[in-house]
This record gives sequence, structure tokens and C-alpha cells, in this order.
Amino acid sequence: MVYDIVLQNVELTDPGDGTLFNIGINGSTIGYVGTEPVAGREVIDGRNHLAVPGWVNAHTHVAMTLFRSYADDMALMDWLQNRIWPLEARLDGRAVYWGSLLGIAEMIRTGTTCFADMYFFMEETAKAAADSGIRAVLSRGLTGSSVADGAARLEENTQLYKTWNGAQNGRITVMFGPHAPYTCSPDYLKSVIARARELGAEIHMHLSETAGEVADCRKQYGKSPIALMEELGMFDGGTLAAHCVHVDEEDMDIMARHQVRVAHNPQSNLKLASGIAPVARMLEKGITVGLGTDGASSNNNLDMLEEVRLAAMLAKTQSGDPKAVPASQALAMGTWMGAEAVGLKNLGKLEVGQKADVVLYNMASPAWYPRHDRTSLLVYAGSSADVDTVLVDGNILLRKGELTTIDLEKVTAEVGQCLKEMTASAE
Repeated sequence: MVYDIVLQNVELTDPGDGTLFNIGINGSTIGYVGTEPVAGREVIDGRNHLAVPGWVNAHTHVAMTLFRSYADDMALMDWLQNRIWPLEARLDGRAVYWGSLLGIAEMIRTGTTCFADMYFFMEETAKAAADSGIRAVLSRGLTGSSVADGAARLEENTQLYKTWNGAQNGRITVMFGPHAPYTCSPDYLKSVIARARELGAEIHMHLSETAGEVADCRKQYGKSPIALMEELGMFDGGTLAAHCVHVDEEDMDIMARHQVRVAHNPQSNLKLASGIAPVARMLEKGITVGLGTDGASSNNNLDMLEEVRLAAMLAKTQSGDPKAVPASQALAMGTWMGAEAVGLKNLGKLEVGQKADVVLYNMASPAWYPRHDRTSLLVYAGSSADVDTVLVDGNILLRKGELTTIDLEKVTAEVGQCLKEMTASAE
């Protein structure tokens, strides 16, 4: 059999002993993984390269690359209310398209092949994902003090779902994106939940990100954000819960019972001093935990390898157990567990039948020697600067470190012009 693409003589994290493997790809799917020689219409020499599944960024706001370095070293609500939200009010679709494409370029160059996003003008982010070739799980960020107040935004998310869910050979899917308990009234959330259920869609929402959010929710509703969402019926369908920093045992039991999946954002949570999510405890309870970068304005990059490494180290510090979240677990959280978190199947493993989302790391730098354990090398020593080749759905999006679908010079010029216009309108 002749495959469309063969990744030849690559190393894998499992068994991770230096055995050379060949990966055969037909269309969008992995058709062969083994040591026997196989033929391909295109053969990529993978010698001295580590092949891993592409990273899944389970929670971000990709167009917020526009606000990178705009406002730093601030508390979350001060940052949102006084800096970010006023500037976001001047966004338009063109800015979101180019901001999204800038973030997508960064993600591809650092090995991310799939991202889950919640923001505004999401048709434009969908177009950017379609144009670039990356895999995307999109939702319109929804806010509403009442059903009527948020109705137009809910209709936008509905149209996004009808237009883009399953588009690009299934590469783009759509969720509904109620922002948070403090921006969505219970009645509005009920309308969002009902619409999502009507269409068979899942929900992506910020939950229990800060201690203040949880305290305010308990004061207003007499229960935690997690318990409130259970009462409203949100968890009766699939739910991706971003952050979950301040969750207690009762909250985690609810999450486990309803199979709520978590997007852990360690770097953003640290930068905003939101806290450290009890990830090791969630995993013990059988909760699926993926990893995300959050937006570039609160991180300030979209480098998933940094999140993988930090997730492993924070779990050890928080639990006092150096064995908590070992390198192999962190790798899983960044790949196949992330795929499960965002509601995707057959993604995140280098196995026959899985989607061909693959990253090759060049192991030539000194940090990759000696090679006792390749998983350890990737998680604790590797760098995203080592990303050499990226495939999504069997298509090459990065070749020898060069983007194949994005003109980065044009993107940065367009972003600069958009920001010039936005800031001028604020004067």
C-alpha cells in the first residue's frame, strides 16, 4: 500500500527507547504505525525527531493576541472591567480575523493542532481556522442579564453552530459559550442550555476561576458555581468547564458524577493570582482534565508545552507529592485528554484510526541529551523552538519550521493596522 504521507524513522514516547518507527497517513487519518518500511507519495525524513500527537489547547480566546502586553500585573476583575472590556467594545470582525490568524500562527509554530475558543465575531475566527488548516472547537462568548438582554448573542451562537459545526471535513466544531456565572443570569443560562440541547450541542463556560467569583455566587444563590450549574441542568449535556480553580470536594463529586470535563489553565491562573486548581485530586476522582493557555493577554503566549510542564510541577507543589502528575500524565493532559475535554474523538494518540494531527520535534539541541526517557525530555526539557513539522488532518501546516498556510508578515501588518484604528477610535 502507498500512503499519502510517510513520517519515516521517527522516535516515539512509547516505547521511548530509540526504536525507529514509520507512520503512514492516508487522507486525514493515521493508517500505519510500525517498524516495517512503507511507501508514501511524500516521505518526510524523521530521523532524530520525536513524533508526538499535536497539543490540544482546551481553552483560549485566540483573538486576544491583539491585547498581548496591553495590560499586565492586574487583578482579574480590574483587568477585565477597566482595561480589556473597554477595548473589546471597539473590536470588529476584521480585527478578530487577523488577531485569530496571528494566534493560530503562534499555536501551529509551537505544536498546537487544535484549540477550543470562546470570543466575539466567531464567524471570523472560524474563517481563520478554515484558512489556516488548524482544528478548532468554537463558541460565541455569551452574556446576558436576562433572556431578552442576551437573546441576540444566543442567536449568533446558534447561527455559528448551524453554519460551522462539522465544517471543513469535521475539522471545525461548535459549542455554546456562556461566559461565566457573574455575566449570565440563571434565566439566561436556562435559555442557553435549552438551545444547546435542542441542537445537540455542548457547552463551554468559565467556572470557579477566582475565590471572589465563588464567594459572590454563594452569597447571591446560596451555592457554589458548580452546584448552581448542576441545579440549572447544564451538566445533563456535555460541559467543558474552564479553570475550576476554587472547587471543593462536593464540587468535584458533582463534576465527576456528571462527567464534566475541565480545561486547566495553570499559567494564566498564576499570572492573575487566581490560584492553583486541585488537578491531582480531580484526576483521582476520574475527572477528565485537559490543558489550556487562556488568552494571550493573560498568559502571555499560546505555548502549550509550557502549560504541560507547569501543570506537572504545580500539581507536585500543591499536593506535596513529587509523584503527582508525572510527565506521562501531563503529556496525556495536553493531548488525548485535551481532545476528550473539548468533545472530540479519535484524536490525541499516534495510533491507527486516529486523526493525523502530528508534531515532529527536532532533538538536535543539547537539552535532548542524554536520552534516558523521551517523555521526560519532552515535558521537562524540550522547547517549542524545537518544533519542526506540524500536520493537522493529514495536511502539512509547518515544514522545517516554516508556516505553509499563513503569510506571517501579512498577518502582523494587518494586526498592526487594526490596532492603530482601534486605539485611534478611543482617543
